[in-house]
Amino acid sequence: MESRLRVQGHPIQPMLVTFPFGLFACAALFDLADVVGGPAFLGQVGYWTAVAALVAAALAGIAGMVDLWDARPGPTRRTAILFNLANLLMAALFVLVCLVRAHAPERGATGGTVAVEVLALGAGAVGVWLGTRLVQQFDTRRTEPAGLDALGAVSRPAGIRRTA
Repeated sequence: MESRLRVQGHPIQPMLVTFPFGLFACAALFDLADVVGGPAFLGQVGYWTAVAALVAAALAGIAGMVDLWDARPGPTRRTAILFNLANLLMAALFVLVCLVRAHAPERGATGGTVAVEVLALGAGAVGVWLGTRLVQQFDTRRTEPAGLDALGAVSRPAGIRRTA
C-alpha cells in the first residue's frame, strides 16, 4: 500500500495523528488536575485543548481516508482500517466529553468525564500501536537506515575510526 499524501517520501497521516493524540493526552492531564483540586481555569484549558485536538483529528482522518482510497485488500488494508477505527473511537469519545461539558459552568471536568477520557486514550494507544505496524508496512522501499541504525552515521565524527 502506497500513501498518496507524502512529505519527502514519508506518509503524512502518521505524522498528523501525533497531534490529536498528544493534544488529547494534554487535555486529559489538565482535566485530571482540575478534578483533583487545581485551579478552575485548568478545566477550561482542558476543554479547549480537546476541541483543538478534535480539529486535528478531523484533518488526520481525512488523510487516512485518502490513503485508504487506493488500498488493495490484504493485511495492510486491514491494519489501516483498524488504525483509523481506533482513532475514530478516541475522537468520538472526546466529542462526547466535549458535548457534555459544553454547557457546564466554566466547562469544568468531572470524574466521569476524566474516566471517559482515559478510556479514549486507551483506544488511542491501540491506534498508536497499529500506526507503528502500518508505517512499517508502508515503508517497504525505504533505503535509509531506520531506528537506532540511523544514529550510527551521526555517533562517530568523520575521520575517526573505530578500534577493536
